[in-house]
Amino acid sequence: MNDKPIVAITMGDPASIGPEIAVKALLDKKVTAICKPLLIGDAGVFEQIISLLKLDAKVRPITKVGDAKFEYGTIDVYDLKNVDVDKLKFGEISAMAGHASFEAVKKAIELAMQGEVDATVTGPINKKSINEAGHHFAGHTEIYAHFTATKKYAMLLVEDALKVIHVSTHVSLRQACDLVKKDRILEVVDLLHNGMKQLGETNLKIGIAGLNPHAGDNGLFGTEDDLEIKPAVEEAKRRGYDVEGPVPPDTLFAKAATGAYGGVVAMYHDQGHIPFKLNGFKWNAAKGQMDSVKGVNITMGLPIIRTSVDHGTAFEIAGKGIASADAMVLAIESAVQLSKNRSR
Repeated sequence: MNDKPIVAITMGDPASIGPEIAVKALLDKKVTAICKPLLIGDAGVFEQIISLLKLDAKVRPITKVGDAKFEYGTIDVYDLKNVDVDKLKFGEISAMAGHASFEAVKKAIELAMQGEVDATVTGPINKKSINEAGHHFAGHTEIYAHFTATKKYAMLLVEDALKVIHVSTHVSLRQACDLVKKDRILEVVDLLHNGMKQLGETNLKIGIAGLNPHAGDNGLFGTEDDLEIKPAVEEAKRRGYDVEGPVPPDTLFAKAATGAYGGVVAMYHDQGHIPFKLNGFKWNAAKGQMDSVKGVNITMGLPIIRTSVDHGTAFEIAGKGIASADAMVLAIESAVQLSKNRSR
């Protein structure tokens, strides 16, 4: 038991599916077999969801990591006592929920930076709720970068054969085009290469997406591919990376999903997220819900380990007991894998 990493798992927005998928994941014995999980948030929120969904678990509130016992069925919660459960409403944006989810993330970062936990995993937050609480961040990635003083970082999505890193994420499409620069592309190539090795990937070939249709088609549909992406690819090759690009995105992701590349570089948020979610999210049209939601979000470049589910708060199904914990389990497994490789 002592050689298992301690993994801090944030509750996400308390009005979302975050607390539900966290508890469900900790009731999966393959999770407790590989790590010592510690939930970060409000103990009352977890007690409420366990009672509402009649889950076979109980909560042990603690105020320091050393008090956790990591016993299956009894869920250790680092209790921040920051939610009035009587006022909490599922699926509702509120400053209270935003502040609580923000504080959970901040505490997880603090514990990791202090070496009290080996890795962190985050549940889904609502950006509007966070901002209504006065915490003006675009998302988890930016929060982690701020509180770890990290300047060079990127979002890496992982699901089976598909590993996607992004040149930019939470900016407008107009701004995203302006951020396609040679130096930034080289930066994320390096982060992706390191991430693939940490995850145990043996195929280190990297596909680099074009920005414009047909990767610009020799300047007919834009100049960024010729002026920024091609020079980055050439420089990456000189540095010893096995890279190909710019490849038209409609071709690149079809190849990547079958394992042609160990990882790919997407130029902006939706360019990478859409094919990734087509690969990992399984929608059941007859039931009007997801049968399975798989995919892990890893922030590369941080001094600590952070993985996350790659789905949102799903307010529409919060509290109904039908949320899938698949992505949370995968995020925990990835955090454990990264922890093992980092400790070598």
